Amino acid sequence: MEYRSDTNVVNGGTADLSEIDPDLWFALLHLAKLGALRKGIFINTFELAKELGTSQQTASRRVLELETKGYIRRSVSRKGQTIVVTEKGAQQLMVVYAILHASLSEALRSIVMTGEVFTGLGEGAYYVSLNGYRMQIIEKLGFDPYPGTLNLKLTNSSDIYFRDVLSHRAGILIKGFSDGKRTYGSVKAFKAKVRGIDAAVLLIERTHYGRDTLEVIAPVNLRQALNLKDGDRVSVEVYLT
Repeated sequence: MEYRSDTNVVNGGTADLSEIDPDLWFALLHLAKLGALRKGIFINTFELAKELGTSQQTASRRVLELETKGYIRRSVSRKGQTIVVTEKGAQQLMVVYAILHASLSEALRSIVMTGEVFTGLGEGAYYVSLNGYRMQIIEKLGFDPYPGTLNLKLTNSSDIYFRDVLSHRAGILIKGFSDGKRTYGSVKAFKAKVRGIDAAVLLIERTHYGRDTLEVIAPVNLRQALNLKDGDRVSVEVYLT
């Protein structure tokens, strides 16, 4: 896909976003959803108006405009009309799809969460130093972790929401293991950056912390490297892909 100002090149053709207003694009989208991209669909103006949430008069006017602009072809009978989206109409749908896809992909590539530094219970240092976890972190995250975590308390509802988003993402699985005496649960990890330093956020299966806490590991002692103390606010960029 090549972008050229507000004109987009799709499959060798040209589609200009300025050619079509949002109401017409919305109507075209609904016709595509009903199957008009693949075959002719039979629909009357009452059904289309219900689909679009408009009056029959408005639905009829939009169909006529779409036909005039060459975005659809239709044949009319006493019972209704058969509509099919043309190549030009499909091109318009692809242009908007490409823009939405690019915008959403960029937005969902990473998220930023900010929290207050606090002193934890010391369990991070213990768990990260275990070979069962440490060797997997080296292999899957690409660094040898400092034996400890930077603990951040999330105070804003938006940050807690994004923490919940992470819990529903696949992440990078650090598998649980047993040392013959005790079984350790799995950990889900996401690569991250803290003020330019490579890091990772851990979502630990068994932890004393709640959903308002973010545990961050790095190849260095983040507190020392960034001169942090309890109460300082720190932002973490977490990569979702």
